[in-house]
Amino acid sequence: MSDESDLVRNEATVRRSFWQKARRNLGRVPFTEDAVAAFYCATDSATPLPIRATLFGALAYFVLPFDAIPDLLLGLGFTDDAAIMVAAFTAARMYITGTHRAQARAWLLKERGQMGASSEASPAG
Repeated sequence: MSDESDLVRNEATVRRSFWQKARRNLGRVPFTEDAVAAFYCATDSATPLPIRATLFGALAYFVLPFDAIPDLLLGLGFTDDAAIMVAAFTAARMYITGTHRAQARAWLLKERGQMGASSEASPAG
């Protein structure tokens, strides 16, 4: 079945690459918190399979380097990713819980704290 193989492929891509992409683009992508909450929702076994498939598809589009508008184009690179993510968030909004959002905020706080600590530790140049 094609839909099931797409889900398996997208989930594997997201699990392999999501955190690295999220860290690399922290502060540059305005929907990072939503993307992280979507990741937690997609990996939650209580989330219905069609919603998980939608979120994994959108997150896979986000993490893949080749898409309609390359992410390297400053100012435009994430507009296509944002459009895909908004559509997925809209479809999944009732399944992205307060717990998923709290997990996302906690991850962001931790990552921003580590970024601040590493920049304080490096000598000014």
